[in-house]
Amino acid sequence: MSYIWTGAIFAAAAATEIGGSYAIWAWLKLEKSSFLIIPGLISLGVFAFLLTRIDSVFAGRTFAAYGGVYIFASLIWLRLVEGKIPDRWDLIGGIICILGASVIIFGPRAP
Repeated sequence: MSYIWTGAIFAAAAATEIGGSYAIWAWLKLEKSSFLIIPGLISLGVFAFLLTRIDSVFAGRTFAAYGGVYIFASLIWLRLVEGKIPDRWDLIGGIICILGASVIIFGPRAP
């Protein structure tokens, strides 16, 4: 699987997980419509499906690598959707997470 395809799947997984989770957050924390539950759950289902498309034999390795992508994507969400600029510590932590995720998913493996 190419780096670009893997990156695209992880990015789509992050968007669907964060979007689905935010729909539930908006309903419960921001007192938005309970109808947000339906698209939220659909989005979370798509997220789970997308992670199965990663070329990895072990779910735990995929989930670990995705965790770093999720953290970085959440900082992008913070800026674009919630309008809060991440501070330097957010950015440093996000970069560390992306580097860690890259090592986990793209590191050489013994056959």
